[in-house]
Amino acid sequence: MKQWFKSGVPWIWLNGAAVAFSMIMVVGLIGLIAVRGFGHFWPSDVALINLTTSQGEQRVLIGELVRSQTVPAAVARDSGERVPDDVELVTRHLIKLGNRDQTGVDFAWYLELGMEPWQYPRDITVVERREWGNFYGTPVALLREGAVVAQAGDQSFEAELQAAVRRSLDLHLQIRRLERGEIGRINTSLNRLRLDERRLELDSPPADVEAAELARIAAARETLDAQYAVLREELDVIYASTRRDTLQMRMADGNQVNISLAAIVRVTRPNELSVIGKSIQYVERVWEFLTEDPREANTEGGIFPAIFGTVTMVMVMSVIVTPFGILAAIYLREYAKQGTMTRIIRISVYNLAGVPSIVYGVFGLGFFVYYLGGNLDQLFYAESLPTPTFGTPGLFWASLTLALLTLPIVIVSTEEGLSRIPSTIRQGSLALGATKSETLWKVIVPLATPAMMTGLILAIARAAGEVAPLMLVGVVKLAPALPIDTVFPFIHLDRKIMHLGFHIYDVGFQSPNVEAARPLVYATALILVMLIVVLNLAAIGIRNRLRERYRSAGE
Repeated sequence: MKQWFKSGVPWIWLNGAAVAFSMIMVVGLIGLIAVRGFGHFWPSDVALINLTTSQGEQRVLIGELVRSQTVPAAVARDSGERVPDDVELVTRHLIKLGNRDQTGVDFAWYLELGMEPWQYPRDITVVERREWGNFYGTPVALLREGAVVAQAGDQSFEAELQAAVRRSLDLHLQIRRLERGEIGRINTSLNRLRLDERRLELDSPPADVEAAELARIAAARETLDAQYAVLREELDVIYASTRRDTLQMRMADGNQVNISLAAIVRVTRPNELSVIGKSIQYVERVWEFLTEDPREANTEGGIFPAIFGTVTMVMVMSVIVTPFGILAAIYLREYAKQGTMTRIIRISVYNLAGVPSIVYGVFGLGFFVYYLGGNLDQLFYAESLPTPTFGTPGLFWASLTLALLTLPIVIVSTEEGLSRIPSTIRQGSLALGATKSETLWKVIVPLATPAMMTGLILAIARAAGEVAPLMLVGVVKLAPALPIDTVFPFIHLDRKIMHLGFHIYDVGFQSPNVEAARPLVYATALILVMLIVVLNLAAIGIRNRLRERYRSAGE
């Protein structure tokens, strides 16, 4: 036994077991997040529930079962429910009732006591809306300009309804394309003309120059106003068309409600869908979650702006931090005199890696945003003041703050890579007549490239998951425009962005509808993890390719 322990085999098995346990925990955690998050998009059956409340009131509910739990009867009594004295445990169900605009309640707990067996009628319809969440009920009729087009039960009703929904969605896309496309570009051009006019007031050019510029601005503004008038008329026609169709629904209590198709995203009957039909709808919902904008205080819709903002910020951060970190490491390792001052600098770099991230956020807000951004506005954007351009949090300052936060990681990794290169390679290059700079940039740096990529990988992993500093320097709850679009100069570093990490914080802790936001927290967290994995795998692939390329040179 002693020989066995001395051989080191037990420690190998112990290490392998620890790695396997860690992998199981990681896979289990990701699996839990995936089930809790993406299970939300599966079309659940909708139940019709007849119950007698503890006060003796007869009620009819229509909704989805969210979860069930068994609690002591005392807990139910404390919440105002009347439970018989001989009952010790009761089961209660959390039901998603929807219809929040009509009842004011979206989710509610109900005791199983007094419930009749649940029914799943095939005609129960789920209406997914852009506002006020889902609507649950049974359809009555499809109206067009107040006239009945088809009534529920007619053979043509479902086809007419789905055609009307598709038409409404197409009109919504046209409105979005006009407002964010042509009209957005016109508004941007008008704002530039306003700034040109303001610049003339500040610069006070000669009278003839000023008159010519004002004439140009007036002519351009007149042209843009004419274009806007045409688009406005087209937009008004489309808006009028969206309000043409109305779906009449009946609630569980028998009241009828008219819902404009302009506010509808999808109309389904989940109780009559097959597994294939539900799978198709599941894929559609997941795709919408990844590609659409958020709505309903970020508790509905998609997270595409947050994904786009996260990727853009990480890319800009990488472009900033990589050259600065590599050049600093090269100077410290190859050029700086190795003495007391160099050791102090290295210790300072190591200590910077342990500074809390919120401190970087405060520094970025004070130095980058207020000082640098404010001075840039005074020098180059005076015509926009008092509205700041760079003197307010934005993409560039968020990326610069994260670059400062991850700079020590890149420096340390690059220095370690440079120190591992054998001195014989340097001496051989110098002996063949190469200068020190040629040796460094043509021999040493290429061999250290895998270590540089390792530093970049660690920097990306650290930056993509940061939230605290970004809340101060550029990340917001909802960004109206993406930082990259088709409007000159195409990349807008001054714009605020959305971020997956902050989106998780906002939905999880600041949502007005906690139960609706809960599954989106899991789903967004999984997307953030997958995004970091994809970015890291891309960087690892580049690093491995570089390592194979320079392997023979290192040997």
